[in-house]
Amino acid sequence: MSVSQNDDLDVLVIGAGMAGLTAAKELQTDGLRVAVVDKGRGVGGRMATRRFGDAVFDHGAQFITGRDNRFLKSLNDWETAGCAMEWCRGFYGNEDGHMRWRGAPGMTGIAKNIAAGLDVRLQHPITALKKRTGGWIAEIKDGVSLSARALIQTAPVPQALAMFDAGGWSPDAELRQRLQVITYERCLVGMALLKDSSKLPPPGGVSVKDGGPIAWLADNHQKGISNHPAITIHATPEYSLANWDRDRLEVAAELIEAAAPWIGCEVKEFKAHGWKFSRPIHTDECGCLVVNEAPAMIMAGDAFSAPRVEGAALSGWAAAGKLREMRGSS
Repeated sequence: MSVSQNDDLDVLVIGAGMAGLTAAKELQTDGLRVAVVDKGRGVGGRMATRRFGDAVFDHGAQFITGRDNRFLKSLNDWETAGCAMEWCRGFYGNEDGHMRWRGAPGMTGIAKNIAAGLDVRLQHPITALKKRTGGWIAEIKDGVSLSARALIQTAPVPQALAMFDAGGWSPDAELRQRLQVITYERCLVGMALLKDSSKLPPPGGVSVKDGGPIAWLADNHQKGISNHPAITIHATPEYSLANWDRDRLEVAAELIEAAAPWIGCEVKEFKAHGWKFSRPIHTDECGCLVVNEAPAMIMAGDAFSAPRVEGAALSGWAAAGKLREMRGSS
């Protein structure tokens, strides 16, 4: 028997990444009782910052760009709040003049700023979503459940579909087929704490296109988030998929060896990570997707906008706006 943790939520948001947090923040301003749940230990999703040794690493999303006026205003607001700042206007071999922002002190800084004042419940893995009269039940491990009148689902689409299936509910056949088209790249990551400064040219980011295993290198010290030399290495999608089941530290060592010309010094310590849903490949750029009218369930995230941090934020706002519209017409 499940134990209800809260029976009077207006909206439950699944996922504490950029899409989930922006949606929740928007809906909370309407006076709604909103909770955000995430299986992870921190907010931000792929806007991830990690510490080990004396170093700090952004090991997920590396920077932010902006095109939309509302998002650009938010970036300026975050800069004023001290959780975002300009990193650069181009990288080695691609000095295009377009502004790249970073979080402060790392990428999670922005997510933490948005999450302030929200009811965020971490380490809450949803095992099943069940439809009930007038709402939804989200089952969590250890027999705990949450009930809400509406749901915004921002988990990667394959994870969302697994939650639906476990709860014995599914969107109609046409919508399900539309969702199954959305696929994601994987990304294996190496993080290396260095003895001395790296050989990466300023401003400390390089997109690698040499046919090898590396797609991206970033010097977190040059970037301004680490007081000590520290390199983040992103593998290519092809390498990541082919080596996904290997020991993570073996993979990290291989990536560090491939990056040796850019590192140029002794590696004191290294760690690894893997992003199974790193970046949507095939997207459904509808802003957000209503998968059930009553009770309301809306899906959002960069897979429904564009594969950028900005895309996730815009999708979160779109989902909040759509739910507001649906509530107004009910």
